[in-house]
Amino acid sequence: MLTTLAMLFSLSSTPPLVAQAAGSEVDVKLVLAVDTSRSMDFEEVRIQREGYVEALRHKEFIDAVRNGLNGRIAISYFEWAGQVVPGSVIDWQLIETQQDAMAFADALERRPINTQRRTSISAAIAHGAAMIVSSPFSGMRQVIDVSGDGTNNSGNPVATTRDKAVEAGIVINGLTLMLRPSGAPGGLDKYYADCVIGGPGSFVLPVHRIEDFAIAVRRKLVMEISGLHPPAQVHKVADTAKTDCMVGEKQWQDLFDR
Repeated sequence: MLTTLAMLFSLSSTPPLVAQAAGSEVDVKLVLAVDTSRSMDFEEVRIQREGYVEALRHKEFIDAVRNGLNGRIAISYFEWAGQVVPGSVIDWQLIETQQDAMAFADALERRPINTQRRTSISAAIAHGAAMIVSSPFSGMRQVIDVSGDGTNNSGNPVATTRDKAVEAGIVINGLTLMLRPSGAPGGLDKYYADCVIGGPGSFVLPVHRIEDFAIAVRRKLVMEISGLHPPAQVHKVADTAKTDCMVGEKQWQDLFDR
């Protein structure tokens, strides 16, 4: 386990904070890792941000928190593209009351909206894992919630990074924005299912229309907080062929060569 954690820290672009000696027990430690790469236009990024804010303020989210064994969760947030976006991290906050959730949503709403180059899902997973391991909370479950609209094309291989996080006891779930072709054979949800998500009960939730994003985020958060297993259609795709997890890197290299 120590080797796994050291590997995760080395893969993360930001050194982890030192965890406090005694943390609060929560039902889940949840990291929201949000893609802001330039494959999305400014309007889509704005709607995505509003979707997270709306979900965090919704009664279903608050009720899911209150109905847990401890009745509280720890949550954090950051944005990523080719790397974790400097200054985008909203550090761990305990969510126990509606006021707590509103305060976190308000902090997110105040953040400037920007986009960046490239797509490194591996950097997002590594940074999320480092945040979880070094957090001041003790969680019954540990989850990284990755939303994205493309395949990994920068940084370390995503499957290797995913496997290290899962070895450390972290569950990775995915929300795929499938508004336009991603270049992933079988679809981006298939790529996420094979190469990104991992751990007990992990799932992919696809979004095909940007106006459905807020509902999808809320649904996903409720499942993650409650520890519910999603319906089969959420995480199963028709194509059973194994996805090439380096497809994004190969496509980027081909574009670069041409």
